[in-house]
Amino acid sequence: MPYDPIAFPAVAVTVDLVALTIRDGVLAAVAIRRGEEPFLGEWALPGGFVRAGEDLDAAAGRELTEETGLTADRLHLEQLASYGAPRRDPRMRVISVAYLGLGPDLPLPVAGGDASGARWAPVDELLAADLAFDHHRILADGVERARAKLEYTPLATVFCEPEFTVAELRRVYEIVWGATLDGRNFHRKVTTAAGFLRPTGTTTTRDGGRPAQLYRRGDLQVLYPPMLRG
Repeated sequence: MPYDPIAFPAVAVTVDLVALTIRDGVLAAVAIRRGEEPFLGEWALPGGFVRAGEDLDAAAGRELTEETGLTADRLHLEQLASYGAPRRDPRMRVISVAYLGLGPDLPLPVAGGDASGARWAPVDELLAADLAFDHHRILADGVERARAKLEYTPLATVFCEPEFTVAELRRVYEIVWGATLDGRNFHRKVTTAAGFLRPTGTTTTRDGGRPAQLYRRGDLQVLYPPMLRG
């Protein structure tokens, strides 16, 4: 069948990023204020068009740095999903490949590129607001992906410093899940799961009280049985 530009119009590809960290005791996402149309002045996720000959991962890293000053090498970065509703972008038919990025206590973003502002905002605040394009849906999907992966992988450790206590790790779960966990049960689960944590042989008193054992992430990839939110 010959190419028909009416039946098969040109399609642009973009990348969007759900970058999450824990700041001031809450789960936060980086948001940018759009500096140009469409949606001038509205808050959105960082992202933009993929350049000709550019790899998707490279485009995601470039857009993150251009619009926020953050670098992808400080994040656990993975593809989240693709979004292609016909009128999700008023300019033309645009398909977006969204990425999820997670990192510990990331620095303040600095707006650049076509972003007129950038900030870390609590995800609950952003999810209660109107975001540009379909970024509310993308953010909601990213937050749910992060929450779900904490159930069956050791991904929570990416929110921690290289060495951390069990109490600090438990606090990550509580913040991301929005739930209070029993300290003793949590300690038992994470310390008896083979390969989840690796003791450093040192302790710290930064949690207050008695010295607490410091751990690093082990080589476990899948947590079984999973640690369910419920």
